[in-house]
Amino acid sequence: MKLPKEILLSELLNFNVKGNIALNYGKGENVWMHPPVHRILGWYSRPSNFDLKRNVWRLNQISQIIDNEIYVKGDPAISDLSTLNRFPTLIDANLINISGSKIGVIADFLFDIKTGKIKYYLVSRSNPKIPGSSRWKLNIENINDQQPGLVFCQSNSLDDLYLIKSSIKYEFLQKGKQFIDRFDDIKNKASNRLEDWLEEDEDINQNLDFKQKSFYNDYRNSRSFNDKKEDDPWI
Repeated sequence: MKLPKEILLSELLNFNVKGNIALNYGKGENVWMHPPVHRILGWYSRPSNFDLKRNVWRLNQISQIIDNEIYVKGDPAISDLSTLNRFPTLIDANLINISGSKIGVIADFLFDIKTGKIKYYLVSRSNPKIPGSSRWKLNIENINDQQPGLVFCQSNSLDDLYLIKSSIKYEFLQKGKQFIDRFDDIKNKASNRLEDWLEEDEDINQNLDFKQKSFYNDYRNSRSFNDKKEDDPWI
């Protein structure tokens, strides 16, 4: 199977690593990267839950990907978790805005599977391990600086970033906001129509009052009973 050109780190770690002799090396656990140049060098897998050693792989060891399994060529480098935890990484680093406040956490990234070059990062608002949480796109150009556990960006909030995937909670809040905005629009339109109707009613009342005070009505109302009596032949 032809390898994809680009892949998410989360997808790579989700694959079960297998060797050419059907050896099972377990699923990926974390990434091996070089943060200053935003490049992934490899990843490591855990053979079993009771095994303390880790199998470290380079990207160029990937031969093919079939379904949920990734096949590698050659043998892994053996290491332990305490050593690998000292490897620099931006995953789970706090994203700091231009004002110096935390606005999210680096949760994932998309990279070129041949060169290892990272295209962009994905940011989570809170704990990235929560299933179905939202993801915002953080471009490399938006990053000012990075330190162990910290990434500094030029944005002020996550709203300045492009939303890649929204959670159910976020969609619910957005739809609720749209409903409130739509309700306000309907309320404003109804209020304007009511004001127009009241103004029209006031104009009609003014016109009726003018007609009642017209010359014809004054003349009609001013005729005395005697005049009416003289005009009536039956009286």
